[in-house]
Amino acid sequence: QVQLVESGGGLVQAGGSLRLSCAASGLTFNNYAVGWFRQAPGKDRELVAAISWSGDTTHYADSVKGRFTISRDNAKSTVYLQMSSLKPEESAVYYCNAAPVSMATVMRMEGPYWGQGTQVTVSS
Repeated sequence: QVQLVESGGGLVQAGGSLRLSCAASGLTFNNYAVGWFRQAPGKDRELVAAISWSGDTTHYADSVKGRFTISRDNAKSTVYLQMSSLKPEESAVYYCNAAPVSMATVMRMEGPYWGQGTQVTVSS
């Protein structure tokens, strides 16, 4: 059974930092591209960042470039999202999504596996 489990969310002040983790089990993790998405109440889910199966290629939403960093540790079957200079409007539930091989599939939100999400709240 494939599971993606996000953790690391919480309450942080504007300008602060958080590191999210997405831990995978039940799949050959180093064959999967992974993306982080977020969804605020009343808004569509949006791509935040994605990383290829090898970790060699990354993609970021324009709004987070220079502030967020996606990385992976295949030995630990985990993808991380380091977030800094957080803004109140970035409060949302953050999800990870995984797709075999194709980073493009993840970026279209079409990966077959989703985590349950972790809440990030940024106070002003």
